[in-house]
Amino acid sequence: MKKLAGKLLYLVAVLSILSVGSAQAQKIKWNKVKILFYTKNGQGYVHDNIANSVVAIQSLSKQHGFVVDVSDDPSKFTDANLKQYDALVFSNTNNDVFDTDAQRVAFMRYIQAGGNFVGLHSASGTERKWKWFKGLLGGTFFWHEPGQGFTVNVLDATNPSLSHLPAKWVRERDEFYFIKELGVNLNVLAVNDHTTIQKPGGKALDTFGTVFPSVWWHEYDGGRAFYTSLGHEKGDYLKEDLQKHILGSIEWAIGPQKPRNYGKAYATTPNDEIRKK
Repeated sequence: MKKLAGKLLYLVAVLSILSVGSAQAQKIKWNKVKILFYTKNGQGYVHDNIANSVVAIQSLSKQHGFVVDVSDDPSKFTDANLKQYDALVFSNTNNDVFDTDAQRVAFMRYIQAGGNFVGLHSASGTERKWKWFKGLLGGTFFWHEPGQGFTVNVLDATNPSLSHLPAKWVRERDEFYFIKELGVNLNVLAVNDHTTIQKPGGKALDTFGTVFPSVWWHEYDGGRAFYTSLGHEKGDYLKEDLQKHILGSIEWAIGPQKPRNYGKAYATTPNDEIRKK
């Protein structure tokens, strides 16, 4: 009997592991997905790749059947409006992108309600003085070398944002971002190799030796956040490899599809401390 009981417990454990794995691996039902593609820039440098990033997301929308709203209007950030979206994608946003603290709080409450976030390239230069946002993204922009070629080392080839790529993804020209105030609980999916880049500013960081994290995700304040520092060149947004990278980023950020639960949202000011779960 003891042996039989032991086998049954083992079988239950195996089935539990398999069920969890299959749930995590479940494909997104794209026809049930709606995202907000946000492109607002504050005062300062504005990337010329934004228009092509919009073309890319609209093309992906048509291919896969999801709904996308493109906007640079911060007034869209209200509880009533945001709750309809499965993910908010900040495409090359930069500097301060909100007009009011009420808009920032609505963004916080969306994430706390189980919302999902994707940041593309210069999104790491967004809201640089806002602690909560830097925590959500996983850090904040520090410096980049002048655009040139380098190699991206893929660490997790099973992630949908990277599964279509070779182990070493050669970027013929991009911006190698160094990020400061990095989170300590990031799941790093890819790193850039900086042994070949020219560093005229002398600011390359050796914190991680000869590489630096470039793609990651983590859970944060009730939601999921994904960031990729890649995607500076506007022409790359019309290429299949970067488009699939973006699509996979959104897929992973959404994770198991579920509605927002605003009963878990608690923010009243942008500076509210994160509550422990």
